[in-house]
Amino acid sequence: MPAQTPSPWKVPLVRELAIILLIKLALLLAIKAVWFDQPTVPADGSRVTSQHLLGDNRPSEAEKESAR
Repeated sequence: MPAQTPSPWKVPLVRELAIILLIKLALLLAIKAVWFDQPTVPADGSRVTSQHLLGDNRPSEAEKESAR
């Protein structure tokens, strides 16, 4: 007859770690629900994104300077 393996839940350290992890998960979900419930999109978000990715059409300060 094979020997039965003891349940890991009988070890106090395993129980304590599991409880701590459950508390942390609950706190993270609560924080997410309170502070990150709706996405924040700026009014001109697509314009800012396109300028950031594609560059600005205005000449830079170095291009504005004339030769000396």
